[in-house]
Amino acid sequence: DQIVENAASPTAVVYPIIFRDRLEIILKLPQQPLQQYTTDVSQSQLETTLSQLQKDLFLPYTLNAVQDNAAQVYDWLIAPLETAIADSQIDTLVFVLDGFLRSIPMATLYDGEQYLVEKYSIALAPGLQLVDPQPLESQMLGTVIAGLSESRHGFSELPFVASEVDQIQQTTESRVLFNEAFTEDNLTTAINDTPFPLIHLATHGQFSSDPNETFILAWDKPIKVNELNSLLRQGEQTRQKAIELLILSACETAAGDKRAALGLAGVAVQAGARSTLASLWSLDDETGALFSRYFYQALQDSNMSKAQAVRDAQLRILRGAEDAHSAYQHPRYWAPYVLLGNWL
Repeated sequence: DQIVENAASPTAVVYPIIFRDRLEIILKLPQQPLQQYTTDVSQSQLETTLSQLQKDLFLPYTLNAVQDNAAQVYDWLIAPLETAIADSQIDTLVFVLDGFLRSIPMATLYDGEQYLVEKYSIALAPGLQLVDPQPLESQMLGTVIAGLSESRHGFSELPFVASEVDQIQQTTESRVLFNEAFTEDNLTTAINDTPFPLIHLATHGQFSSDPNETFILAWDKPIKVNELNSLLRQGEQTRQKAIELLILSACETAAGDKRAALGLAGVAVQAGARSTLASLWSLDDETGALFSRYFYQALQDSNMSKAQAVRDAQLRILRGAEDAHSAYQHPRYWAPYVLLGNWL
């Protein structure tokens, strides 16, 4: 309750629970008791639709199919709550997701005319016990950036990472580890010694429910999730300030793993990062650099929360702002970014 009441912007928590024969949805609105809604959809029907939607989100030329399935999921999950949410003048939805729902960015749910992100800022919480959200101090923004653009350890090059790193450097004070400088030891030192609240990792990585298959790629080695966890915890002991936001760019969800999507992001939150921004799939495309530029520009606005900054960046890509164009209307370009943890 405290989370919803303390939030700076009107916030609702949506907690869907998948049962074999139905979907139960718990809704928490400010200054109101919990509300419960039931949707008559079987687990198998829900998962079949979500699985098809997940596949189509990765592919080009599937916009109609994505919108059809996203509209079906919207009808099951959001439509029953619409009136209550609208009456409370909510502007941010925080989801505590169950099962295969974690594999789909809630931003893509579609009411037939608009995506959910066109109506609300969106964040995910790893559980009902949420961190008491605290807003980011925009005047203190600084970023430790680690980027890998070259082919390493059997992974392809990421040509737009250089542009992404450059965009961030132009927007915030930063300490950069690029290519050869991005080693595990250097990253540890940078996190320990630099009091910047943001850490941005632009490299290959994979989320999986198997810790041995969950990693980010540095120049010298893949850093497995338990090592990243230790590295972040070590930083938590020595840093003057907490890591406010860990951004994982160009990482992706392990194929076919229903429980993977929150793997790397969840560990980061457990390790003391107040929130994590991660992509559910990787696109070797300039939209990653575009998203970073728009997101960091929005973060500079002291009146904008992290969730609102994510939404702002997504909408600018979706609506073809500046040098983007209409090809980016497909959610595969703007939707993979999910914010987990403290959304303020």
